[in-house]
Amino acid sequence: MPAKFAPPLMNAAGFGGWAPPPGWDRALGAFITNPLSAERRSPARAPRYAETRGGALLHTAHPNPGLHTALRRYARAWVRSPMPVWVHLLAEETLPDMLDQLEESGCAAGVEVRLPPACDEQTARRIVRAAWGALPLMVQVPWEGATALAAAVCEAAEGVLISLGAPRGALPLAEGRRLRGRLYGPAGFPAALELTLRLSESGVPLVTRGAYTPQEGRALLEAGALGVQLDLPLWGELTFPAGWSLVHR
Repeated sequence: MPAKFAPPLMNAAGFGGWAPPPGWDRALGAFITNPLSAERRSPARAPRYAETRGGALLHTAHPNPGLHTALRRYARAWVRSPMPVWVHLLAEETLPDMLDQLEESGCAAGVEVRLPPACDEQTARRIVRAAWGALPLMVQVPWEGATALAAAVCEAAEGVLISLGAPRGALPLAEGRRLRGRLYGPAGFPAALELTLRLSESGVPLVTRGAYTPQEGRALLEAGALGVQLDLPLWGELTFPAGWSLVHR
């Protein structure tokens, strides 16, 4: 059976930092770390952010210190966290080694593995089989192709949760340049609700995204999602936003 979250809210990877901020445990059923790779990764070159009507576009390149360094810096905080900490890993060739390190450390309640943007179904199955182990597993599928990829992941292993990556987009910048990245914002909620309904109705154990008000969060849960990951509502927040603690099934 897939893992359960009570309450059914969590932060999306990249929106919350490396360890749970104080007080977030009163509203979240799990904390998701920033994305981690085997080796250190630097931030993307600027520009990395642009606003658009109803949202924002981000391109970060997933900067992080590398898993080994992250474990040295944050493992104690993850163990002491009042809520379960799920470590978000990028699906690289070294994924089995990263999972071995994480399992040996004993500091994670689960792992969320992010499939690459251009992932196909065969690659998704291979990654899931490599990631399947002692820790509860959640696999983040790209928004584009989510239906087929979610089905492939569920076929590859039982008890795996599916989460959704943010949709991708592009914006024109000055001097003929473009910014390409992940798109966040309230304008995407109708698409998020439709995709949540479609996947839930097909039996996918889904942790969805796309809520920007508590009412939207409740609507996604009523559509069949097991959990909701929050992104922009948490960006830059030192205290948890008011109202979200009331979201429950």
